[in-house]
Amino acid sequence: MPRSFNIAIGSDHAGFAYKEAIKAMLLAEGHTVRDFGTYSDAACDYPDFIRPVALAVARGEFERGIVLGGSGNGEAIVANRIKGIRCGVCWNEQLAIWHRSHNDGNVLSLGQRTVSEAEAFAIVRTWLITEFEGGRHLTRIQKIDAP
Repeated sequence: MPRSFNIAIGSDHAGFAYKEAIKAMLLAEGHTVRDFGTYSDAACDYPDFIRPVALAVARGEFERGIVLGGSGNGEAIVANRIKGIRCGVCWNEQLAIWHRSHNDGNVLSLGQRTVSEAEAFAIVRTWLITEFEGGRHLTRIQKIDAP
């Protein structure tokens, strides 16, 4: 049986529909999920919802985080401003594999306007099951947060 994760999730208005769909998928598959908002598709500012996800993951309250917007780019920028967060925008399963296996990615960013819902589900599932390879990649990860 696949491992279940404790996941923080958040989006702006442009990622709201996929956030809701991904949250339902994750819960149905046995994961624990906390929704940091937004709670509608009304226009809003993505940092208000993405920063709390990243902070919660950085504090160790959640194992992983998923953030969503129109493209996922702004969301990744916000998340990566938090020390200890390694957020990547993924638009296919291969990128999700590399994000986890090479970068020990702990936050995934998705763009609702860039992938289909089915592709988003596949990316999330692949990202969750992919292990970090360690080895030469560990040294690089350590350099990211080095003083």
